[in-house]
Amino acid sequence: MALTGIQIFKLLPKTNCKKCGFPTCLAFAMKLAQGGVELSACPDVSEEAKNTLGEASAPPIRSFSLGSGDMAVKMGGENVMFRHDKKFINPCALAINITDTLSNDELAAKAEEVAASEMERVGQKLRIDAISIECASGDAAKYEAAVKLVADKAPDAAIILNCKDAGAAEAAVKAIADRKPLIYCATDENAEAMANIAKTNSVPLVACADGLEALSALTEKIKDLGVEDIVLDSGAKTAKEIIENNTQIRRSALKKSFKPLGYPIINFVTRDDAMLETSIASVAIAKYASIVVLSSVEKWKNLALYTVRQNIYTDPQVPMQVEQKIYEISEPTADSPLMITTNFSLTYFIVSGEVENSKVPSRLAVMDCEGLSVLTAWAAGKFTAAKIAQFITESGVGDQVNNKELILPGQVAILSGALEDKLEGWKITVGPREANAIPTYLKSKEA
Repeated sequence: MALTGIQIFKLLPKTNCKKCGFPTCLAFAMKLAQGGVELSACPDVSEEAKNTLGEASAPPIRSFSLGSGDMAVKMGGENVMFRHDKKFINPCALAINITDTLSNDELAAKAEEVAASEMERVGQKLRIDAISIECASGDAAKYEAAVKLVADKAPDAAIILNCKDAGAAEAAVKAIADRKPLIYCATDENAEAMANIAKTNSVPLVACADGLEALSALTEKIKDLGVEDIVLDSGAKTAKEIIENNTQIRRSALKKSFKPLGYPIINFVTRDDAMLETSIASVAIAKYASIVVLSSVEKWKNLALYTVRQNIYTDPQVPMQVEQKIYEISEPTADSPLMITTNFSLTYFIVSGEVENSKVPSRLAVMDCEGLSVLTAWAAGKFTAAKIAQFITESGVGDQVNNKELILPGQVAILSGALEDKLEGWKITVGPREANAIPTYLKSKEA
């Protein structure tokens, strides 16, 4: 049974040393009770307390990393069913599945596609995180060679060894043990052999069974064999099955504290129809998958799935923001235009993108409005003439431009008169209402 914050506090050192990052031991205990921090954050906790608190303070869904190094993907650790209750913590990993029957050139090309899949969206770098290498040939030596080649060509990607043959899986694990690959998978028939490989090499293992009853029995068996880091595959393939099984797994772990299902989930959604595959992958991302395995890397598909994942795993109560400052776009000169907007990430990246598209070197003053869009910030009293004038004055941008002209977003044209009064010596111009009109507007000013 989970302990309360006060019960946990009684077992802590009570020194208020702040080494854990919290001002008091009580604050740490309360956060620990909520599942928002791990017991290991307290360096002075006694062994007796560790034994007592270890199981009670463990997150309902086990947390560990897929892969190794700086690009490893943390999985699990979630403690809510719905993101309006609390932010989801660890974004699911996206992986592609390739077979060892491809030629070396084809394998290398697939791996390099993954390595080059990173793109930036609203300030975050998003990418395909892992490669699942399927042993389709049935040849252990061929499989090991394919695994080595892919691991070499995609040095940052996590590796999933999609191989049910224990002998081939063992050789492949040993070949790339430092990459901490995920073994897919243990079934009721090969569980003992696969668990032994995972335990010996300290790597995670997927438990694969049809249905939740068989799956929970299998995870208990694997855990009894000494493997702690387990990923669940319930056999769900359709969108309906993914929603039903993943939801039941999450609910069992969180609401019922059912340990045999308290692990991250993997869903294989590979289809010949790319649009259908993307749709089902979106369902898996939204409904609790920790790893989603695809059939291919395509830019349109990647962007769609990155966007879904980003939306699901951002905090709905905290707007995404960029830093307040004067951004220089395309090497502006002292005669270049100066525009202003708020620091809501989506607003900034849309506006800055349109400025770049115009090919007109410009400055973009981004003002801290607590991550609100232009109209919302104006309505909330955070994007006012007085505050804009203070920001522009304190930024020092007036010393960088010859023509002191500030271009306001067209949606807040009402501020222009008051801003001219507040910002002495400046000309206030009203720009476009919509971002897509910015290129035409800037080109017309340059003419």
